[in-house]
Amino acid sequence: MSLDAAITLAVILAVLAVLVADRVSPAFAVLGGTVALLVSGVIDADDAFAGFSNSAPLTVAALYVVAAATARTRVIESLAARFTTGVANGAGGGERRSLARIVVPTAASSAFLNNTPIVAMAIPPVVAWARRTGRSPSRYLMPISFAAVVGGTVTLIGTSTNLVVSGLLEDAGLEPMGLFEIGKVGLPFAVLSVIVMILITPRLLPERRAPSEDADADAREFTLEMIVEDRSPIVGRSVAEAGLRNLQGVYLVEVERDGNRISSVRPDEILAAGDRLTFAGNVERVIDLQGIRGLVSAEERHFGRVGPALERRLYEAVIAPGSSLLGRTLKETGFRGRYGGAVIAIHRADERVQGKLGDVRLRTGDVLVVLAGPAFRPRALDRRDFLVVSALDGDPPPRAGKAPLVGLVLVGMIASVATGLIDILPAALLAAFAVVALGVLTATEARDSVDLDVIVLIAASFGLGRAIEQSGLAGDIVDALIEPLGRFGDLGLLFGVLLATIIVTEMISNNAAAVLLFPIAVATAAQAGLDPRPFAIAVALGASSSFLTPIGYQTNTMVYGVGGYRFGDFARLGFPLAILMVVVALVMIPIAWPLR
Repeated sequence: MSLDAAITLAVILAVLAVLVADRVSPAFAVLGGTVALLVSGVIDADDAFAGFSNSAPLTVAALYVVAAATARTRVIESLAARFTTGVANGAGGGERRSLARIVVPTAASSAFLNNTPIVAMAIPPVVAWARRTGRSPSRYLMPISFAAVVGGTVTLIGTSTNLVVSGLLEDAGLEPMGLFEIGKVGLPFAVLSVIVMILITPRLLPERRAPSEDADADAREFTLEMIVEDRSPIVGRSVAEAGLRNLQGVYLVEVERDGNRISSVRPDEILAAGDRLTFAGNVERVIDLQGIRGLVSAEERHFGRVGPALERRLYEAVIAPGSSLLGRTLKETGFRGRYGGAVIAIHRADERVQGKLGDVRLRTGDVLVVLAGPAFRPRALDRRDFLVVSALDGDPPPRAGKAPLVGLVLVGMIASVATGLIDILPAALLAAFAVVALGVLTATEARDSVDLDVIVLIAASFGLGRAIEQSGLAGDIVDALIEPLGRFGDLGLLFGVLLATIIVTEMISNNAAAVLLFPIAVATAAQAGLDPRPFAIAVALGASSSFLTPIGYQTNTMVYGVGGYRFGDFARLGFPLAILMVVVALVMIPIAWPLR
């Protein structure tokens, strides 16, 4: 191994370690790795920043604007509400019928729209419907995420990963992907995956939330702090007399008085003014505590009067990967001043939140219940610290006045690319300018809709890919792979590339995984005398299909906390889908793109 290859390997391993640790944003980690390779002389400036002039990040940026327009007109959200209404009306058909009514349109729409906003806007109406009908939201949220993932493999624009691989093909002097090219393998995979999910979800996916009347051990547990007010009618009464002993779906964990904590609270414990009571339970019952006279949320007490009380509502917000809130407490972030809201409860998958809410260090996937005014949601989403922000008491009806215009823009963009009239980049840019010109978004809103972290991640990772190729590291890796995998023929090599992509994708960003594995895939094909295109398609498919962990794909993280899942639940349903993906890929890729 050459010195440049050794340096590149060390930098790649360091980047992977940082990404897995989730200490900084993926964009910062990848950009830092690219800069390190530039400073060490492994690559020059042209190679390090070649991604910033590639069509892939520019296309993704334009599609973010189009996606924001669909979100602003609430097209997807209103459709999701219709789907769940239809499910409720046809509930007699059983759980599989309900699943079909939700996952089929989700997969279909994610073939042409960014899957992240699709899942974000589908979550609130699905959860509301599940709670209203006494069903477990966990039986539907993970299938929604997986349906969006498989739908994204049908077209070039279904996921940013496909666009990244297309840009890498173009960068390597090969033809970029066509709009429906990956659909040769993605469409049968998506159809079979949806069928399999409908069949096996009721058997494999446990209920992690009971109906609101129940409070079993699997309920999604929030922690809430309440203060006994000075003139409260429960002052001087025991816990049992105050009606706080046998609460349905929630229980009193501890009492803090004058800095002293009383755990294992006895029924005859006398309450005093200023006592801080910590409750735990599912979200509906935790919120119901606010209706008890004489108790006020510890956070609401200091919230201040930001507008009339009637304007305040409760929101559920999920912490995003790379959020500026990660690893910090609510006090350190100045949450109340920053967002104009107060966190009154926190849920964390697999464990109860310990200590005062203001001192809890936040993690990816944490679900916050926030008391705030109507400006909280747009302010929180603009800062990109949250994956999902939904009102617990329902959102106002969608403003669909310009929805037909957005629909025409989408159809025009897709049709122009599908017919070969123009390429995907100019089509996406025209669509982005059109939604601004038509008044769906302002220029500022269009600018703010672009997730710069994702754009920088994609562009910067091209530098890592160039280093892997030019340093000789790709060749060294291929030499280590060819001998054991080559014994199984051409399909063995294709399987090795696909499996490596799946593993890396589950640990880091799917876009970064695609860029890291692409040069290895191309080098593998070259050394074996095979066509590189089917290997590139395998990378795109493997990097786009994350089913095994809640951190491998953003939509999985979005439903992780909201659904009350455990980490291993994703493998329960995801492992059969991963196997299905490998089988379909090994059958269809050689048919659609002959290896030799």
